[in-house]
Amino acid sequence: MIRARDLTKYYGPRLAIDHLTFETRKGEIVGFLGPNGAGKTTTMRILTGYMPPSEGDAWIADYHVVDDSLEVRRRVGYLPENIALYDDMTVWDYLAFMGQLRGVPNLEQRIAEVLERVNLVDRAESFIGSLSRGMRQRVGLAQAILHQPQVLILDEPTIGLDPAQRVEVRELIREIGQEHTVMLSTHILSEAQDLCDRVLIINQGRILAEDTPEELELRLRGAQRVRLQVGGEAGAAGLQPILSRLPGVLRVEAVDDQHLEVELAPDAAPSTRPALAQAVLDAGYTLHEMCTASLSLEDIFLQLIREEAASGPAPDAAATPTANEEA
Repeated sequence: MIRARDLTKYYGPRLAIDHLTFETRKGEIVGFLGPNGAGKTTTMRILTGYMPPSEGDAWIADYHVVDDSLEVRRRVGYLPENIALYDDMTVWDYLAFMGQLRGVPNLEQRIAEVLERVNLVDRAESFIGSLSRGMRQRVGLAQAILHQPQVLILDEPTIGLDPAQRVEVRELIREIGQEHTVMLSTHILSEAQDLCDRVLIINQGRILAEDTPEELELRLRGAQRVRLQVGGEAGAAGLQPILSRLPGVLRVEAVDDQHLEVELAPDAAPSTRPALAQAVLDAGYTLHEMCTASLSLEDIFLQLIREEAASGPAPDAAATPTANEEA
């Protein structure tokens, strides 16, 4: 549903996104994951027709975002990071206004359906200015799906929400994702891992990796990670120097008084794990559990960033945009 080929954007001499190429499929939730300033918002603005690329092409449902801009806008629902809502309008009046602009047929029926979908039926006559941040996000999602778009693009949809509101909006996005292709940007790693079928990790305007969270973990695991749960008066930290001296052990971290995480070399001998267990027992500790520790999306992201930094930054891409050059 979304295709981008060599998508590039300059703000004057500054490179915001650098030859991005990717695709999203129908009916999947794709996370655009990266730190602030990585190029997520710039890419989404191009995909929604807000601005043209400096180079490259992009298509939404086979319509070119520049040559067929009007057709693209008909097929895209967009929730920007800071949506412009009219505080002196009621929720119903605002959605009616947006629906009239978009030529939505059977508008009153459609507004009623959307309000039920986003759980705002009881606030239809409330002024938007009186709503909480979470409810305002729901209004934003309502206007984004009002015209039944094929593709939904959400820029930091949970930013500024409290934990309870964040959970509510995530559940709503999951429901919407059953009927729409959803692309959402976030710098909250747990959010991408929880919501997305696939993630594109971006930094300094370039895509570093693209896959499901599970496949990224398999590809980037490299070193083996083992988690130990131990018991002992000295606490888990007392085992750090002992275990660090074992052959094949790269790093030992005490997570808390009872848990350690041990990183083993990729080519560590099969006997390394039994040696870990024996070392714990020889030191006078009790070994309650030993298991393989999975990589979180945060681990994957940090590993990719370290690898990119080691290979050297891209020219101009690392430059910090000015206030009017949001990337």
